[in-house]
Amino acid sequence: MDPADERGKLGPGEPAVVVAVGRELHTPAAAGVVGLVFAVLFVVSLALLYREPPRDSTAAQIAVWYLQTRTKTIGIVGLYLLPFAGIAFLWFIAAIRSRIGGYEDRFFATVFLGSGILFVAMLYAAAAAAGASLAAVRFQGAPPPSPDVFVFARGLAYTFLYVYGVRAAAVFMIVTSTIGLRTKVLPRWLVFLGFAIALVLLFSVSYFKGFVFIFPAWVAVVSVEILIRARSERRELPAPTA
Repeated sequence: MDPADERGKLGPGEPAVVVAVGRELHTPAAAGVVGLVFAVLFVVSLALLYREPPRDSTAAQIAVWYLQTRTKTIGIVGLYLLPFAGIAFLWFIAAIRSRIGGYEDRFFATVFLGSGILFVAMLYAAAAAAGASLAAVRFQGAPPPSPDVFVFARGLAYTFLYVYGVRAAAVFMIVTSTIGLRTKVLPRWLVFLGFAIALVLLFSVSYFKGFVFIFPAWVAVVSVEILIRARSERRELPAPTA
């Protein structure tokens, strides 16, 4: 085979190996960016959806809360913003898998992808349960929910998120940390931090609102580390020869 064919040129004076490396370096940067986007959208949307009538509210107090224009607007914004957090997280999964490339193990890849998708599904289900009554009042002219319906919807949303979603997130953290340790994509301190946090999430029984924000905080830290490493790798990339 002609050496020129082996090397190949995808641009004037650009060896194929340099171009290939340059393209690969776009992947960790993309993972870092979409990871940060997910973290921000997740926190903002849930903070908006968390606004709800106090516990033990009467039917009249719940009705007043649901009929307030400002309340409905804030809740609807959170309800429609959260799907974009899920989309960003799916892009984060894809970018991480692309970065791993040939090092990917089928077993870990299956659990990695499955837990990530399951987390997004539980997140969507929780948002739907929490925002269904609000959307019905806002768009369908339905009456405000009774205290029984309100308590049931809130309990259902919390169960989806804190019982099932949090555990899917914990499994995702364990698998990601394991892959990061085996491929050395992540530093050891971040890997063991991920293991520790994942174990807490996996065996927790807390419904504390701020508890669920641990996961996007971890994703943000991983994303920053990926961006720093991508920037360092770009600096080490050999300059193209003319």
